Amino acid sequence: MARIAVIGAGMASLAAAARLGTGGHQVVVLERTGTYGGAAGRLARDGFTFDTGPGLLTLPAVYRDLFVKTGKKSLEDAAGLVGVDPASRHVFADGTVLTLPNASRSGTVAAMDAAFGPGSGERWSDLMIRARGTWEVMRRPMLEDALPADPRILTRDPYPVVRRGFGPGRSRPSLARIAAAELRDPRMAALLESHLLAHGVDPREGPASAAVLPYLEETFGLWYVPGGVHRLAQAVYERCLERRVEFRFDAHVTGLLVDGGRTAGVRLADDSEVAADIVVAGAPVPALCAGAAAPGGDGAPRPFAGPHGEAGRFTVHLALRGSRPAGGAHRTVVHAADRDRALGWMYARSPKPLPPPGALTVTVLRPDDPATRPDEGHEAVTLTAPVPAHDAARKLPRTVDWNAPGAAESFADLMAAAAEAAVPGLRERELWREVRTPADAERETGVAGGSVPAPSLAGAGGILLRSANRTPFPGLYCVGGWAHPGGGLPHAGMSAAITADLIAGGPGGSR
Repeated sequence: MARIAVIGAGMASLAAAARLGTGGHQVVVLERTGTYGGAAGRLARDGFTFDTGPGLLTLPAVYRDLFVKTGKKSLEDAAGLVGVDPASRHVFADGTVLTLPNASRSGTVAAMDAAFGPGSGERWSDLMIRARGTWEVMRRPMLEDALPADPRILTRDPYPVVRRGFGPGRSRPSLARIAAAELRDPRMAALLESHLLAHGVDPREGPASAAVLPYLEETFGLWYVPGGVHRLAQAVYERCLERRVEFRFDAHVTGLLVDGGRTAGVRLADDSEVAADIVVAGAPVPALCAGAAAPGGDGAPRPFAGPHGEAGRFTVHLALRGSRPAGGAHRTVVHAADRDRALGWMYARSPKPLPPPGALTVTVLRPDDPATRPDEGHEAVTLTAPVPAHDAARKLPRTVDWNAPGAAESFADLMAAAAEAAVPGLRERELWREVRTPADAERETGVAGGSVPAPSLAGAGGILLRSANRTPFPGLYCVGGWAHPGGGLPHAGMSAAITADLIAGGPGGSR
């Protein structure tokens, strides 16, 4: 069995370590911070707790498979899962409120007809049928198998466009274009686009295949882990310990050790070395590539495919006085009043720190979970919004200096004001807040700009494809959001499964 060093203790690294430990390998996880979880972190203060990353889980089958393959205790026994109902609420500037049930096609149709008018639900349902066909085409090559040797086939969009104006010689079918052409209602278009915008991707550039994102929620449901999604990270960490995986925290990897043209381990910031036959990188670490050229190549390093224009995420954690009202939605999306100005600000070459009035979409998370609050007289609320990535020098396009005086607090104030459409009186109820910007994410994770990886999607010329899990350098593998199949909790688990199978000598598959 091999000695394997896993860099990082994020969800993909943890899942990979659990699988590799189950395979009998000697596994050590090296994490630059003092804890595990990565993006699936936790903030605790004064009896309030918050997820600092994803607040909900889709495609829970990915983690059910992980727990089945690595031990006796199931995912439900290890962490628990609760279906979120309603799945989400959407608030639009004209006063329209849409409340969507969890995993109910007929319920979604009825809700749309009630909110947007008769026939709206049928148009949405027809689009979801095409999204299902797209999912069936994409599922194996994009999520379950290793990246093909020639990934160009994935640069073509499999979404079956049905209206005129698309096709050979015409503009490629972006998500925004099919939203306008097939839904014919700006509110419904905003609903569809919001699923891609939440990952920081411009729907005017992102592929039509992104229609699978709402399809997956509608088909497989939205799930919450009691105590917060960080509890899922804790459960996977505990599974790793059961499989005798070793953890070294505050261990910052700075380079790759090479011997005889293949991986020999890693070097740490304190100049110590960790010998390994195989290295699995759970984060883009450009220093690993120094001298790691593919055999028989031109001798040039092969860098990891890390951040390249991805947006960041701005988060505000709010401790509120007053109880959570009955019937509240776990997730509410407050849509921007002016979609064009919102996209114009977000994806401008040199955006200002603050968007123009009415140009902000905010997601409000209000878990009905006693574990998140000190008592029934208080409530824990998290606000999130996609924002330009951080660049203090403002040398890169589509970036903001989030460390500029007043930028973070002013933006947090705008988010709180917008969120009152979902939580009336929010600002009056506020006890305190914790603000996290892309600059904070860059400092904590080392990812340039604090960028957040989007899931891999076919189409759009391959702009959302990631590097393969097996690198050209022998013994070096990549998992996580900056590797195939991209960002998100389910994709982290799939990335780990593919990589573990490759290391075991298989073709690389998460099935």
